[in-house]
Parts: sequence; C-alpha cells; structure tokens
Amino acid sequence: RFEPLFKDKKKTWIGQNTKYDLLLLKWYGIELAGDLFDTMLAHYVIEPDGKRSMDLLSEKFLGYEPVSIEELIGKKGKNQGNMRDVELEKIRDYAAEDADITLQLKQVFAPLLKSREVEKIFRDVENPLVKVLVDMEYEGIKIDVDFLKEYSKELEKEAKKAEESVYKQAGVRFNLASPKQLGEVLFDKLKLDSSARKTKTGQYQTGEDVLLKLAARGHVIADDILAFRELTKLKSTYVDALPQLINSKTGRVHTTYGQAVAVTGRLQSNNPNLQNIPVRTDRGKEVRKAFIPRDGKHVLLSADYSQIELRIVAAISGDKNMCKAFKDGTDIHTATAARVYNVEEKDVTKEMRYKAKSVNFGIIYGQGAFGLADNLGITRTEAKEIIDNYKTQFPGIQKYMDDMINYAREHGYVETLMGRKRWLRDINSANFTVRGFAERNAINSPIQGTAADMIKLAMQKVHAAMRKENMQSKMLLQVHDELVFDALKSEAKELKPLIIECMQSAMPLPHKVPVIAECGEGKNWLEAH
Repeated sequence: RFEPLFKDKKKTWIGQNTKYDLLLLKWYGIELAGDLFDTMLAHYVIEPDGKRSMDLLSEKFLGYEPVSIEELIGKKGKNQGNMRDVELEKIRDYAAEDADITLQLKQVFAPLLKSREVEKIFRDVENPLVKVLVDMEYEGIKIDVDFLKEYSKELEKEAKKAEESVYKQAGVRFNLASPKQLGEVLFDKLKLDSSARKTKTGQYQTGEDVLLKLAARGHVIADDILAFRELTKLKSTYVDALPQLINSKTGRVHTTYGQAVAVTGRLQSNNPNLQNIPVRTDRGKEVRKAFIPRDGKHVLLSADYSQIELRIVAAISGDKNMCKAFKDGTDIHTATAARVYNVEEKDVTKEMRYKAKSVNFGIIYGQGAFGLADNLGITRTEAKEIIDNYKTQFPGIQKYMDDMINYAREHGYVETLMGRKRWLRDINSANFTVRGFAERNAINSPIQGTAADMIKLAMQKVHAAMRKENMQSKMLLQVHDELVFDALKSEAKELKPLIIECMQSAMPLPHKVPVIAECGEGKNWLEAH
C-alpha cells in the first residue's frame, strides 16, 4: 500500500541517516524516487565537528531527551535484547517519537543551512550522494578467498623470518609486539641512539618515525622490525580478516561509507576499511589482487584523478607559474625543481625532483624547514634554502597561505570552492601550538575539502550517466581520489571515456587549471590501478 508513495518523485523524504533506511529498503527491492532531506547531513555541513546522533541533536537543538533504545532492549553487551521481544505499543511510541523529532530537527536545520550559507553543499553535494552510496554498498565487491589463504601463509613465513632476524641481531628473544621491551632492547641493550626519548609513561618511543630514522642510519634491525610490523598488520587486518566479512547471502564484501564523519568532507570506509590498504609498498599492493570482478563476463575498472590536490592548490592560489605548468602538461615536480634550483627542466635530476615533490606536498600542510630537513635527511640550512627559493618562484602559494590564515582569523572559518565550511575556533588562540594547528587547517582544509567535493560530484555524475545509458556495469568503491567499477566487458570500451568525462567535468577549476582523470582495467584491483 506504500508503493505509490515510494514512486512519487515529488515527495521529499525526511530522515536521520537516510542511507541506512534506503539500504534496508533496497534489500527488499524498494527504491525511493523522491528527494531527501537528511538531518544528520544537514547538521554535518552546519557543524562538521563532533557527534550527531539523533538523541544528541534532539537534546541540543530541541531541548528534549528522547526515549533511549536501551530503555527498550537494555544496555549494550551480551545480555542486550532485541526489538522482537519488545511490546508492540512501546515500539510504536518509540518509532513515532523518532519520526517526530526528525521532522522537528528538519525545521530547525533548514533555516540554519541558509543563515550559515551551506545550503548549496547540502543540496548539491551531500544529499544527492546518499542514493549513490546506497547502490555502492548494496553491490559490494567479490573477494578471491583462495588467493588470500595462500598470501596469508606467505606473509606468516616472511614475518617469522623478519622476527628471527631481529632476535639474532638483538642477541636476546623478547616480545617484539611489546613497545616497552623493544625500546629497552634498542636503546638500553644495543644503545642505538643515546638521545632516544621516552614517553610520559617512561617507555622509549618506538614508533615508525623513530624506526625509520634508525634504518636510515644503517641499523638493519630497524628495517626488520618495520617489515615484521607491516607483515603482521597486513595479515591480521586484511588478509585474514577480509574472508570473515563476506556476506553469506551475496558472497561479496560490503564496506560501509561514513558520510558525516571527516571534517574535511572526505568519505570514510568501514568494516572493512578499504581506504587504509597500504599502497606504497609491494606487500600492501598485493592485497588489492584479492578484489576481483563478479564473474568472467566482467572486468574491474579503476579511475582516479591525477595530482588533484596540487591542481587545486594552483587553481585556488592562482599562482601563475604553477598554473602554467599544469596547463602546459609539464610534470609538476620537475617544473618545480627546475625553478627552485634555477636549471632547465632537462637538467633536473631524480634527487632534485624528489626534493621538489616533498616541498610541493609538504608546504601546503604547514611543513617548515625543520620538517623538510627531517623528511629528506638534509640539513636545516639546505631545507630553508629550498623553501625560500620555492616561495620566491611560486609567490602565489605563500599569498594563498597568508590569505587563508587571515580570512580564518577574521571570519572564524575557511571554505572550499563549493562552499563547504571548516570552523576553526582556535585560530586566534593565545597558545602558539594550538593556534599553529588551526593555521595549518586553515591552509589545507580548502584543498582537501575541494578534492572531496569534486569526487562526490563526480560519483553523482557517473552514477546518473550509467543509469541514463541503462548500463549493467556498477560503481563499487571510492577510495579518496579513486573510483572502482565492476564493468561488463561488452560495456567497458564505452564506459571508460564516460567515467573520465564525468570526473573531469564534475567541478571545473578556476584559472582554467585542467583536471585530469585516468582509467585502467584488469582482472583484479591491482592490475586495474
């Protein structure tokens, strides 16, 4: 009897976390045709920081404390009941209260969206994305379980080898997973660093940054410890865990996207988190081999933006030299090195390009001479000289950084090209460290946020174009600047240019800085990427 309502395109469906509701309905073959007004997303763009459960929002904005789910089924834990055991009258009242509060929140948030000037980001970016994410989460992706089983054995063997190498060099067996014992071995027994620092608890610091520095000084034991950590984490977090997450009904893994979590606007992938699979190491990349097409008639496509954050930096800052490099199609790091070192591009060495790349990515996140020197293993004097030359050759970048900080101090926020706002309450703090953190956010939030907005708009555009063409191929995953598709082989040739066109035209950048997207295909995710 509700079917006519679901098909009514004039209806606006109001809800709190509508993605969950729409996904539940989709599992039963029901899709809503109307527009959405998601109160959780409304609050997200109004106040990106903090939590936003319905109960919290009700107490904060309505001054009303709703009936807690725990009053019906008990507190979380093994003894918690379920709604099947609750009296129908209580469920009725609970559900009616939820609906009533959600409507009241909508009436509070609608004018706030206008007064805070974030209606556009809500209307054009976040709300329409809900249905796209519902389809992606519903589809899931197939996993090659046999490959993971074999890879797990390989990782276990390599981890054991690295572990034994550590014990041999240390001259003692200990719990390698214990930071306390590891610190004592490295710095008390082996005395690898006389200036090693301890934490507040009295333990030596043994984080990745510490081990990388030891490795750079030629201490092989540090390399083996890093290898052991990577191998065991890959094995436990992904290789052994992924098969356990396969849905028994679909035979596929279905990640969940958190749309209202990251203050920058980025999506978060959970259970499993597919955004944290290491891609900078060969071992990490191998995990992507486990993600495969649904059957022999399909192939995986992977499309991603090329250096999108640097392109956004050029576009927002309007720096003439950086904009020109992108317009000319020059390798941006080579072009940067040529200017910083005052040489012709053909004379730029690999080392020059590497250092220029580090500056390109580091300076917009507030990296100074100390950080660059530490990162590149060079003197602070050389690092300062590189940064000074960079600022001279790309004056628009420094102006952008200064302008953003000053704007944040005056207005209390910064925003993306689409109008997504990041409120910076500590921008005028008297505490140097606290203020410095806010200043770095003032610089990088418009960049990261604009990149997040762009990929979200691209997802909507691709989704709509595929539906318009009645394609059977499906968009499955989003990993920051990358989209993954399960493409019917007969549609792949047509789908590739469609994806690229949609991604490149999703959000034209100022100063005509070109947006470039690339698309590959393969029998697994690694091959496609």
